[in-house]
Amino acid sequence: MKMTMKTLFAGLAFAAVAVTSQASFAAGDAKAPKDVDWSFEGAFGTYDRASAQRGLQIYKEVCAACHGLKYVAFRTLGDLGFSEAQVKALAAQVTVPGDLDEYGEPTTRPGAPSDKFPSPFANDIAARAAMNGALPPDLSLMIKARPHGADYVYSLLTGYDDSHEAAPGMNYNPYFAGSQIAMAQPLYDDQVEYADGTPATMEQMSKDVVTFLAWAAEPKLEDRHSAGYKVLAFLLVLTVLLYFSNRKVWASMKKKD
Repeated sequence: MKMTMKTLFAGLAFAAVAVTSQASFAAGDAKAPKDVDWSFEGAFGTYDRASAQRGLQIYKEVCAACHGLKYVAFRTLGDLGFSEAQVKALAAQVTVPGDLDEYGEPTTRPGAPSDKFPSPFANDIAARAAMNGALPPDLSLMIKARPHGADYVYSLLTGYDDSHEAAPGMNYNPYFAGSQIAMAQPLYDDQVEYADGTPATMEQMSKDVVTFLAWAAEPKLEDRHSAGYKVLAFLLVLTVLLYFSNRKVWASMKKKD
């Protein structure tokens, strides 16, 4: 049986993806992430807004002490179901740089919906100084920046294991390359109190904050899916019209013969 060039290229592409994926987790003996069922996966995926709103709470109360969201503007939170008043209130909870005063000195002001989430540190040097030399990454695009992003971050958050020995100042986590991570376990059961009454287990909080970060990394995912459905519907209608038009044209030609 002869293999077509198309089949050959498809096979090579699949092999390359598989090898790259395996290599990314083989580096440092990192354990492959857990396979989690996410509402936003697949061609028909949508964001679970209740989960994303709870995830924002986790980010604010836990993650924001070390990690920024420098590409996310407060006004976009309206897409998660927050009202205009709620967005303004959320923005006003943070302090951002203001205009220079009459003496040329920097000032600060409450955040506005047009502002982006501020970094917890003035710069990378200050961040490293406060975190024992480690630089906490910005979380805006974290889900997109890591292979199997959502599964990886969820696995990392739920994967800390005190039964294994860790190097001084480090923590054992098999899902992190080398299994030694500077970030201490950030989430514990009942660490926060959800307003909707959802039990705040470590697994639930991890899933919620990952859902929020997935939205932060790709807030227009649902719009893209919607546009795709419209294009497919248009192509389907066009195909049907072309089919019947083709039949009509050939039918008239056959009559002439």
